[in-house]
Amino acid sequence: MENRDCVLVVDDDPEIRRLLADYLERNGFTPMAARDGREMRQALERHAIDLVVLDLTLPDTDGLTLCRDLRAHSSLPVLMLTARGEEADRILGIEMGADDYLVKPFSPRELLARIKTILRRTRALPPNLRPESQRCLAFAGWQLDTATRVLTAPDGVVVSLSGGEYRLLRILLEHPNRVLNRDQLTELIHGRAADTYDRVIDVQVSRLRQRLRDDSREPQLIKTLRGEGYVLAAAVEGCATCG
Repeated sequence: MENRDCVLVVDDDPEIRRLLADYLERNGFTPMAARDGREMRQALERHAIDLVVLDLTLPDTDGLTLCRDLRAHSSLPVLMLTARGEEADRILGIEMGADDYLVKPFSPRELLARIKTILRRTRALPPNLRPESQRCLAFAGWQLDTATRVLTAPDGVVVSLSGGEYRLLRILLEHPNRVLNRDQLTELIHGRAADTYDRVIDVQVSRLRQRLRDDSREPQLIKTLRGEGYVLAAAVEGCATCG
């Protein structure tokens, strides 16, 4: 039997829910729908969801709060839907842990393309870091288990990462001591040119620095080279086990 990814659409507009469910079904996905935060939580508890399409405006709880709460205990990919096109709203969605966003009105084809990109990049492992030989990556006292996506601090504390934070860290670990500009990071993380995503990369770097306890005023791990980009200033080694 074909293994179909399950996408949960959370939107209070019944027409949008029906439209997206039908379109996803026709394109090889198993769709589920929820009209508010309560139904979203129930679906996540009862079913194996692979990705959430989450509207920003819901009748009981706003999408940003739901995304933040989900990020507190899960790295499940989230595509945020918003009727607001302002950059500040897009940035806020990324800050809350969304993997990407799409501004209404949108075409189902674009939504499908975004979903496929997010799932592909969430699951992809860099070809030069094979799981059998590099499951655990060690740097500056930190350890990242690439199979479970568990990040462990030097003092043994387990740190939670969103999907975007994990992918950014993996990219930096792939290219230690190498400057990566915003265009390169955007292409590697989001699969397209930077344009309006410039500040989103800055936000994601800032969030990752917080996870790594890296002082944003004088960062020692992820350094900023003004006018050039970011660099992970640490040696990266493979280790047999994590923890």
